[in-house]
Amino acid sequence: MCVPYTGSEAWTKSLGYKIRDEWRPWTLNGQVAGYLQGYDNNLTFITIKGSGHTVPEYKPREALAFYTRWLEGEKI
Repeated sequence: MCVPYTGSEAWTKSLGYKIRDEWRPWTLNGQVAGYLQGYDNNLTFITIKGSGHTVPEYKPREALAFYTRWLEGEKI
């Protein structure tokens, strides 16, 4: 892990939102690109495997796929 996500995950949980989508992988070109968990209030916690603090620098394809899907309202 380049940047631990545990602090962000703890903060997200502290909001107290109900989990709507349990932890699951999201994929790009048939490969696991990371994991996500969805909550109430349209909040999604997402990880991108192998990325550093600046995701587009470390994982540009995954970053573009995530942002494109999000902007187009697709399920990640």
